[in-house]
Amino acid sequence: MDDRYAKSQILFHWLTLVMVILTYSAMLLKDSVPDEYVALVKQLHYNFGISVFVLMFIRLGLRHLHKAPPITPPLEPMQARGAALFHWLLYLLFLVLPLLGMLSVVYGGKNFILLGWQVPELVSPDPQTGHFLKEIHEVLANTGYFIIGIHALAALYHHYFRGDNTLRRMMPGK
Repeated sequence: MDDRYAKSQILFHWLTLVMVILTYSAMLLKDSVPDEYVALVKQLHYNFGISVFVLMFIRLGLRHLHKAPPITPPLEPMQARGAALFHWLLYLLFLVLPLLGMLSVVYGGKNFILLGWQVPELVSPDPQTGHFLKEIHEVLANTGYFIIGIHALAALYHHYFRGDNTLRRMMPGK
């Protein structure tokens, strides 16, 4: 068995990271741009977020097709279970966040453009539901900072302190 993830898994992992960064960046820039660009930045946030959703489904499919390479030296069973649970938490977060975001927009009665296509009204607007979903979306998005940070720190811990191949399994290259 190879000691690295499949090239497609590596590509989609790093592409997802880029799209997550762009999604968060658009959200953070929304209040810093001139008024005439706010709508554009919001549209970018929506589109980047939906792309994260699509990429996560692709990654789930690839995860089903390709077995994860072993960590060498192996983890203790409890640590391996924790790592698996944490990865599923990441997957769940980046599947749920875009859904909540999209639902908060459509329930809020707002229109959005997806890849140049005006998304039709999918539900009857309900501002109260839209606001509630937006609140959950924002709390989860803020929690995402910590989850992403822990994920990155864990990879660095494995690489520099534990000396295993956890990080190298996902690095681009040969």
